[in-house]
Parts: sequence; structure tokens; C-alpha cells
Amino acid sequence: MMCLMNIANLKGKFIVLDGPDGCGKSTQTKLLTDFIKKQGGSVILTRDPGGTLIGEQVRRILLDHNSAKMSVRTEVLLYMASRCQLYHESIGPALAAGNCVICDRWLSSTLAYQAAAGKIGPQMVLAVAEAALERVWPDLTIIIDLPSGLGLARIGRSLDRMENKSPTFHQQVRQAFLELASQEENFHVVDGAGSVNEVHQQIREVISHYVNP
Repeated sequence: MMCLMNIANLKGKFIVLDGPDGCGKSTQTKLLTDFIKKQGGSVILTRDPGGTLIGEQVRRILLDHNSAKMSVRTEVLLYMASRCQLYHESIGPALAAGNCVICDRWLSSTLAYQAAAGKIGPQMVLAVAEAALERVWPDLTIIIDLPSGLGLARIGRSLDRMENKSPTFHQQVRQAFLELASQEENFHVVDGAGSVNEVHQQIREVISHYVNP
């Protein structure tokens, strides 16, 4: 049975949905945002990288096939730069004003894609995050888990630079997300293989338990 969600307890909370490419994050962040609004909550939806004028420009560079020669270290720095601007310009002020913030990806993605699959290691990523970000971790991170091949097959457009990496790379990304979720506090995994509504219900269940401890 679905737990009743105490929307008032989401005030000022920073919630991230993350996971492998094609797992449905963009759809689920929108559904979650719409649900919270319908329940009377004040909520802001954003994405990482992006979410600001500067961040969207950085996003285009990161995902462009013309950036094929970009090093993994450069990727880390650019993702962190976009994230830094996003928190400064959007997330931080929204949380301070009492809004709930729902974000599509955050630091967990850099740890999965660059630190693990990109082989640069978590130490460098975490050191940059600690130096650059006003806030490193959200209040709650929900990983939408899905086999990488299934996720990529769901993408109904041309693949961007990161999505176009090898099957092995994407398998390592998925495994890294699962390992991260097993190691970090306030991480939860939901099964992304079901219908859109089934995944949404799982996410609502996780958040209901979070706000009704």
C-alpha cells in the first residue's frame, strides 16, 4: 500500500534522481515534480549539467560529438563547473526559500561515469567536488536501475557523445551506480524496468518513507 506523503516535510529538501542513460530520469523527475505540485508542495525542477544559461552552454560542449578528444579530467571539471553554477544560481536560493528541489543527475553521475567507467578514480572527483561545490550531497538520491542495453534502446533520438560510448563503458556505469548506492547514506535503488507508472509509484514510496521516518 502506498504510504501517505507528508509534503510539508519536503520543504527545503534537495532530491536527486540518477541512473544509467535511458533509465527514465527525465520522465520521472517531471512526474515527481507534478505530483508534489498537485499535493500543494512548492517544488523546483532542474537538471545537471544545465539548469542555467551558463550550465546549458557547458552541457552542449560536454555532449557534442565534436568534443571527442575531451579528456576525462576535463569532463570532471566541466561537469563540476556546471554543477557549481547550478547550485549558486538556482538550487541554493530555491532551498533557502523553502522549496523542494528535484534534480536530474548530480555528483553521483560523475562518480559513475568519470570516476568508475572513465577510470579516473573517486578521489579526484570527490576532491574537486569538495573544493568547488557549496553542497556536495543532496538529502536523498534515488537511482533508477536498468540494464544498460535496455536503457540505450529506449532513447528515441540520436545518441549524444556520452551515450555513444561502448557497451562495456555503460555496463560499468550501471555497476558503479549500484555500488555507490550500497555505500552511501540516503541512496535508494528502484527498478526501472517496469512501466512509467510503476517506476513512479516506487519513487513515491521511497520518498514517502523518507518524509515519514
